[in-house]
Amino acid sequence: MQNMTFNSILDNDFYKITMQNAVVKLFPSQTVKYQFINRGKHHFPEGFDHALREIVNKMAELKLTKDEKKFLTKTCPYLDLPYLDFLEGYHYDPSEVKILQTGNDLSVTVEGLWYRTILWEVPLLALISELHYEMNHMERDSNEIVMAKTLEKADSLNKLGVTFAEFGTRRRHSYKVQNLVMEALTQKKESTFIGSSNVHFAMKYGVKPIGTHAHEWFMFHGAEFGFKMANELALEHWVDVYRGDLGVALSDTYTTDVFFQQFDKKFAKLFDGVRHDSGDPLEFADKTIAHYQRHSINPLFKYIIFSDGLNLEKVEEITKYCKGKIGVSFGIGTNLTNDVGLKPMNIVMKLIGVQSLNKEWIPTVKLSDEHGKYTGDPKMIELAKEFLRIKD
Repeated sequence: MQNMTFNSILDNDFYKITMQNAVVKLFPSQTVKYQFINRGKHHFPEGFDHALREIVNKMAELKLTKDEKKFLTKTCPYLDLPYLDFLEGYHYDPSEVKILQTGNDLSVTVEGLWYRTILWEVPLLALISELHYEMNHMERDSNEIVMAKTLEKADSLNKLGVTFAEFGTRRRHSYKVQNLVMEALTQKKESTFIGSSNVHFAMKYGVKPIGTHAHEWFMFHGAEFGFKMANELALEHWVDVYRGDLGVALSDTYTTDVFFQQFDKKFAKLFDGVRHDSGDPLEFADKTIAHYQRHSINPLFKYIIFSDGLNLEKVEEITKYCKGKIGVSFGIGTNLTNDVGLKPMNIVMKLIGVQSLNKEWIPTVKLSDEHGKYTGDPKMIELAKEFLRIKD
């Protein structure tokens, strides 16, 4: 596996850094568990677990460099200085990761203190994806084709006049492909490309790191404080830490309808906008616009970040639909970093449990706007639906 390297601790999604900062501050003693979910039922070749373990073990050597710390200090003034000192001393602990292969099935779990284990999810998914293509000897498009495709997409998005960011780390084909994509996206000075969710590449190419929080922030609050309080407390805690910075709220952990019941006038004014990650995007736009109007807020002063399985056709459709109604921006992932002539993997890693004070595990759930994307313990899913009065 000589081609496989992880050469920066910041080769991760920005929302992992922002959430880690908040967790260090608010929940330093909570223990959690994550699990790899092979949604696409991909087959893993013999020895995959050993190859993955080898790379995971090497990740213990990664450390925040002085230049990386300077970049975060300058670019992200809302990150606490004690947190940046903590990150400088942080290293991955491979003993938190359990990897098991049975035939062609792969099991990966991560368990430990939340403030430590929170950084594992994205690199593990990126490694599984890259290793899958390498060990199955799957040939991708040439570098020239990858660059050409990316430039073509950037041109189309520029013509649409919409801002967009690269969100493709977790299911990228490889580090090399993501690097090529970023190189292509930053070639033109006149561009609507605004940044990357990957902190390492944002630093490397001098663009803005983009992200706020993920579903796990709300899932944790659901397990810790109860489903009815999850959205409200998750948002309240976010505001406590960031005081108005990083103001994009993720809306679909317990369905958008439930979210908007709790996203009251205070939050609607405090947050700059919301992120769409499941369900019909046009329906979501209508609900969001109506919500702002109900609270006497002009939707044109707010925006939606769309980030669910986007391609150029979807972006164009959403842009035309929302024009003159509400601001829009796009986070494009797999369509940028894994459009290489091979089928992208359908894999995720989710927070599955939070340990209570009496050491019992409380299962987490996610009830997205697509029923097929419900994740978690079936009994707990039914309980959450009952509490939140969600009908199928």
